[in-house]
Amino acid sequence: ADYYALQAVFAGIDKAEREYDADPAVAAKRVKLAAELTAVRGGKVEGTAERLAEVAAFEKARGGVMNRWTVVKPDGVNSRDGATLTPQADQSVVSGGKAPVRDVYTVTLSSELKSITGLRVEVLTDDSLPHKGPGRQDNGNLHLSEVRVTAAPKGKPEQAVNVRLKAAAADFNQDGWGIGRAIDGDPKTAWGIYPQVGKPHWAAFAFDQPVGFDGGTTFTVALDQLHGERHLIGRFRISITTGDPLAVADTALAAPIVEAFAIPAEKRTDEQKAALARWVWEQRLDRGLKALPPPARVYCGTNRFAPDGSFKPSATPRPIHILKRGDVTKPGKEARPGAVEAVEALPGRFTLKDANNEGERRAALADWLTDDANPLTWRVVVNRVWHYHFGRGIVDTPNDLGAMGGTPSHPQLLDWLANDFRTNGGSLKKLHKLILTSSTYRQAVTHDPIAAAKDADNRLLWRMNRSRLDAETTRDAVLLASGRLDDTMYGPPVKHFVTKPGIHVTPESDYDAYDVNTAEARRRSIYRFIFRTKPDPFLAGLDCPDASQSAPTRSVSVGAPQALAMWNNKFVLANAEHLAALAEKGSNEEVERVRFAAKRVLLRLPTADEETAWTAYAKKHGLANLCRVLLNSSEFAFVD
Repeated sequence: ADYYALQAVFAGIDKAEREYDADPAVAAKRVKLAAELTAVRGGKVEGTAERLAEVAAFEKARGGVMNRWTVVKPDGVNSRDGATLTPQADQSVVSGGKAPVRDVYTVTLSSELKSITGLRVEVLTDDSLPHKGPGRQDNGNLHLSEVRVTAAPKGKPEQAVNVRLKAAAADFNQDGWGIGRAIDGDPKTAWGIYPQVGKPHWAAFAFDQPVGFDGGTTFTVALDQLHGERHLIGRFRISITTGDPLAVADTALAAPIVEAFAIPAEKRTDEQKAALARWVWEQRLDRGLKALPPPARVYCGTNRFAPDGSFKPSATPRPIHILKRGDVTKPGKEARPGAVEAVEALPGRFTLKDANNEGERRAALADWLTDDANPLTWRVVVNRVWHYHFGRGIVDTPNDLGAMGGTPSHPQLLDWLANDFRTNGGSLKKLHKLILTSSTYRQAVTHDPIAAAKDADNRLLWRMNRSRLDAETTRDAVLLASGRLDDTMYGPPVKHFVTKPGIHVTPESDYDAYDVNTAEARRRSIYRFIFRTKPDPFLAGLDCPDASQSAPTRSVSVGAPQALAMWNNKFVLANAEHLAALAEKGSNEEVERVRFAAKRVLLRLPTADEETAWTAYAKKHGLANLCRVLLNSSEFAFVD
């Protein structure tokens, strides 16, 4: 029951890429502009003096030409092979349901305009499409193989005539799939937009002769999609023009906006003024949003992400049932969001104001975890900090402080530390200081045969444990000794390998080909990009754990491959050379260089015998080789 209660806490989120703004000011501005845009599109903003002034400025900037492209509401839409074509409020059409291998969309539309010179097909993005479209193919692409147009006097379909398309232009052409292929009469060729998926595109087509009948014209537009498999248009919109259809810099306007702009400002109705104010204000807000820096993305647990096909965010948390023996075909009663009932001081199930509020569930869990009455959190944290300072926790299973875990070596100490940590407001800084200034931590690594006979593995801490630097710290220490460590905080991860295309989707990583002298190679190990399927051989050899597995404690081994890695790895060799160069800058005397290198690596000056031997070695084999020897000493790798 506890398991499913915890599952219910996270029942409203999925793992997906979520957009976010690292700059709080940009984030606040985006939220404000988006909220205003939603209000405007909902018709909740009227034509104030400021917004009407925006309309006048817009008209002046456009020079009075407001009807170059006019969006026409479809009278009817049809899919030859069974897709569901759904008209939208913006006069566009979304294709859904069945995705046939090939299809032909037929659209009928009417206009009272005369001398119509061309049409434009916009292919638009939509959250229901793969990669937001504009195509229905898995990669978001589409193939428009042919555009066919007929025109007839309104109400007289029997008088329809073919309209010849003499030229075409598009905002983007896939390499080898230009827009000219959509009017070449060959169904084996097509217009495509890959790799520019996830964004809208348009294609404009010029008529051979202007078209327009007295009493209105009815057009039938066929969009053939006959090339490839399922390279179908996901969302489209059609507009017409009486101007130059290949003058592509203009924006398509909805028919009511065109009509309102065609009327002198002083003769417009209040409704038309309000509509124009809303439209112009919408364009302004949209430009403001587009002017903001593009948001960053993070892969995380979230319910705010763009749908990808059938993978869509859940509007409300999904119901979670207690499964009988874990069998999904045998659901029991519905599980309430909660934690573990074993903590007697706190309720095991959460009381929520709104059970459908996904964030409220996780906030309740966070409150439960950090409640002063919850002994688990405080014990777990102090035990883990103790583990990293002493090499082993008071409970030697830091991921399991329950009945199945280890027995505390000092249970009263664990409780006292947990209480002190809680009392000090959860200050890790104070906890570290408390441990590091204790007489227990300040003990030497000194053997005591009497104590060893009673407590051979030092569980009672009668001496300090001798420990080896972990893999990442060893790497950072090499950089620090050579004077090359970049201790800059934050920023994106860096790849300490070269990638090349793999057999399948996942690329291959090549650590040998990577230049260890680059600026990126100087970053601390915490900022390295981890390739889980192929870890860094150097760090893996030094017991860096497998990143694809949970590692509550690190294994420590001592073997010849580790010594060989420290002796021969090109990262160590390169930094030994950098350390030698650093020493040579400081002095022309060989003995002074040896002292400098020893102090950098061992944090002490060499003894008289060491100084004599090391100076002779440096003269014979070079200072870089001596630095290599020092970096491989136990004094460098181990901490007493």
